[in-house]
Amino acid sequence: MRTSFLLAAGISILAAPAFGEPLTFQQALTRAEQSAPSLAARVAEIDAATAASRSVGRLPDPKFRAGFENYPVSGPMAGSLSGESMTMQSFGIMQDVPNGAKRRAAKKQASAEILSAEAAYAVDARDARLSAGLAWVDLYFARRKLEALDEVEKAIAPLKSTATSQVEAGSLRPAQSLEAAELEAAIADRRSELTAEATKARAELIRWTGDPTADISGEAPHFEIDPIALHAGLGRNPSLAAMSAMTARSDADVAAATAEKRPDWGWELSYQRRDPIWGDMISAGVTISLPLFSQNRQDPMIESKAKLSTRARYNEDAARRQVEAQLQSDLADHTMHHERLVRAQTIILPLAQQKADLELASYGAGTASLADVLRSHILLAEARIDAVTREANLARNSIRIHFTYGGHEQ
Repeated sequence: MRTSFLLAAGISILAAPAFGEPLTFQQALTRAEQSAPSLAARVAEIDAATAASRSVGRLPDPKFRAGFENYPVSGPMAGSLSGESMTMQSFGIMQDVPNGAKRRAAKKQASAEILSAEAAYAVDARDARLSAGLAWVDLYFARRKLEALDEVEKAIAPLKSTATSQVEAGSLRPAQSLEAAELEAAIADRRSELTAEATKARAELIRWTGDPTADISGEAPHFEIDPIALHAGLGRNPSLAAMSAMTARSDADVAAATAEKRPDWGWELSYQRRDPIWGDMISAGVTISLPLFSQNRQDPMIESKAKLSTRARYNEDAARRQVEAQLQSDLADHTMHHERLVRAQTIILPLAQQKADLELASYGAGTASLADVLRSHILLAEARIDAVTREANLARNSIRIHFTYGGHEQ
């Protein structure tokens, strides 16, 4: 899996545009993966776990022993190194050998640590892509809303000049001409809101891409939402994979605790140097640990680790249920957003446009007031902005589903 991270990073670097160039949706995702500090930290975590695993399961370092044995401190040979045949200098090597089950369990723990680090990387990578993608579409649709406002403003510009002319001609009371100014102020307020919305979205895009000049280009993405495929792909969900990794690590801890009940052993080889008149000697031996009181030592730890493993399994099951329920909720929201967008595009917006056109025609025929026309255009502006907002909500929902529930290659 580590190799796939390196390969993906290399492809991302080749695919990313230079800083300062506008980013397509896909390029924004690529840049987010390249620049996210959290992902760099996760890579370091994976590297650390991988490096540590290389030493796991190895024998501990041997020990060197040196000393005097049987040195007389009383009697006729007290203080003599050669008067007593058993007085000697001893030099030896000792090697502890943990039992095989313990070493296998340690390897299992190391593998679980790597798996956990890789799962955490996948979660952070998904979150970085999702956040960058949402920032991109937020900026895209904020600008679309501003464009919709511009269209309405252009449409009512002639009405404002007409109002001034009618006041001068005496066909319109001066107070009625103020309605155009009020409309202009209302549009300016709406423009300020939408400009702030675009600025906030761009700030988020800068945050996730790491590019202080980040901007967007291209069209918004479209993702087909297939509920059956999404449910089938939940097994690839990064959050669930992270929980599964925690369970695997707990199981490895249980195996390590259980291995403590098996005896370890060790060996020793030593050379005893005596006075030449006695001759030198060699000794060899083994040691074996005796876990005789496991009920007070190993068994409590095994029980503790087993309980933690059970907890991890319950947490994993709870997380799976939560993800499944959240998917159902998000799919329901997706249906709702789609239906609302269709109504806006096929009913609400056409009606608002028709009403504005009719009011304008009535105004030209002298059967409607300027206020009626201005109000209809305000409603048209809001209908257009609302339609774009509904489209943005559907796009955000689709992106969230696509990246959260395994609708793409994680």
